Amino acid sequence: MKISSTPFQNLVTLSANIITDERGYFCEAWNLRNLALEEVDLNFVQENVSYNRNVGVLRGLHCQAPKHAQAKLIRCCKGHIFDVAVDIRTGSPSFGKWFGIDLTEENNIQLLVPIGFLHGYVTRSSESEVIYCCSDYYNADSEIAVNFADTSINIDWGLPLSQVIVSEKDRKAQPFSSFESPFQYMGST
Repeated sequence: MKISSTPFQNLVTLSANIITDERGYFCEAWNLRNLALEEVDLNFVQENVSYNRNVGVLRGLHCQAPKHAQAKLIRCCKGHIFDVAVDIRTGSPSFGKWFGIDLTEENNIQLLVPIGFLHGYVTRSSESEVIYCCSDYYNADSEIAVNFADTSINIDWGLPLSQVIVSEKDRKAQPFSSFESPFQYMGST
């Protein structure tokens, strides 16, 4: 497993070593010991699967507030998604900025979204399946949703927003411009 940094502190990508033969392939998706060697301190407690029937399904932007905040390891095991993380750590040099990456079944890249980031994605292919491991359990009372279309973040989702398929909850989520983050930037770690 190769761990690569991004322009955002603590936001990293993981690339598995893939072993292929006539049967298909095998890879180790993540390894706690290898993450610890890179000073990533996580224990996953929940794994979620999201199946997306159509191109243009947009899910996000979400996170959970402290006490139940979650780091997430995102992987697209079937199809193609554009995955996005937005830094919401007050005082961070990258506060309010976003990072996006294509995750596909072919490139086998995963995005490790740390606590203090919003997360969302849009499907680039039909029949996309996304798996994400979470470092804390889902807690509905702690859920935070910020509007995916807010121009103060200005995420380039790669398609007209009039064409996305989105839940009513996400469409009516609070704007980033009035969002008060419960996360603080702690400097270099």
